[in-house]
Amino acid sequence: MKYQVIIVGGGLAGLTAAIHLSKENIKVLLIEKNKYPQHKVCGEYISNEVLPYLKKLGFDPFDHGAKKITNLTISTASNRTISAELPLGGFGISRYCIDEALAIKAKSYGAEIIHDTVTDIQYSNDEFVIKTNTNNYKSTLTIGAFGKRSNLDKKLSRAFINQSSPYLAVKAHYQGEFPDDQVSLHNFRGGYCGLSKVENGLINVCYITDYKSFKQYKNIEEFQNKVISQNKFLNDAFRNFKITFDNPMTISQVSFASKKPIENHMLMCGDSAGMIHPLAGNGMSMAIRSGQMASRLILDYYNKKVENRHDLESAYQKAWKKEFQSRLNAGHIIARLFKIKILSDIAIILLKLVPPLLPFIIKKTHGKPMTT
Repeated sequence: MKYQVIIVGGGLAGLTAAIHLSKENIKVLLIEKNKYPQHKVCGEYISNEVLPYLKKLGFDPFDHGAKKITNLTISTASNRTISAELPLGGFGISRYCIDEALAIKAKSYGAEIIHDTVTDIQYSNDEFVIKTNTNNYKSTLTIGAFGKRSNLDKKLSRAFINQSSPYLAVKAHYQGEFPDDQVSLHNFRGGYCGLSKVENGLINVCYITDYKSFKQYKNIEEFQNKVISQNKFLNDAFRNFKITFDNPMTISQVSFASKKPIENHMLMCGDSAGMIHPLAGNGMSMAIRSGQMASRLILDYYNKKVENRHDLESAYQKAWKKEFQSRLNAGHIIARLFKIKILSDIAIILLKLVPPLLPFIIKKTHGKPMTT
């Protein structure tokens, strides 16, 4: 069976594209290796820039218990702090919740979702052959939305896969006292940690650290006690919060290297096209927005507004770079700044002296509210 579009990967980018295209009667197959619902290592804060678009797709996060977030607090490794109101605001919702809800929505519009592992993607004679553990599927167009790092990246010989991937990310949900309307970013030696509420009043705690720092300690608990807890805010959190997972989740080999938005004629979306530094706190919104961008151009292709595959790929690459390149650059600068203790302290002092500066920086890593 041949599909008009096959989407490889069922995260936020893949799911929103599946909904968008299926609503317009495009024959879509989405292949995701894990079944829903599934926890993922993720900050779980989403900027309100995507809220109008999600509602247009028929999904309102607040119907699922999402927490409205309006304030940001940042601390350095030496415990200097600054707080500000978020220019657009956002909401907190777990991937466990939102991914399943979006998958149900995609199916309701006619998208086919299968749970299988894609082992290879071949393009020839103007069509794709997607090979999985159990079957082969064909499509005219393919969206690659398989995340930060995959075996498929190796199969496709993507340039970033051979570069250093020195980061480890850890995430868990906790019970405890924490403001519903706040997202916090707390720096520690070698990394930083984000905290925000999600549905059911749980607190998502997700941190990233360079693996070189982490491997000096025998386990996560020792690392948290001896390194992360040097930040007094994180020390209070880990002392007073109660974990709800059996064990924290981890992912390794996290990379922020540059990637191409077009790979082997696929439109790459979300982290597959480029990952913003988590300190900038906007990866989930970028994934959703990239799903919309790809979907709009695919519809233009099938409606003959885009004449051919070459024009489709060129248009997507241009749109992706225009929308996201400056955000990625800003995220890298912010991350480098806060990695150096003295520079992060100076930055906090400067931000306090010039209050409009922090909202300006936040806007540099976020987009305007999405048109529907």
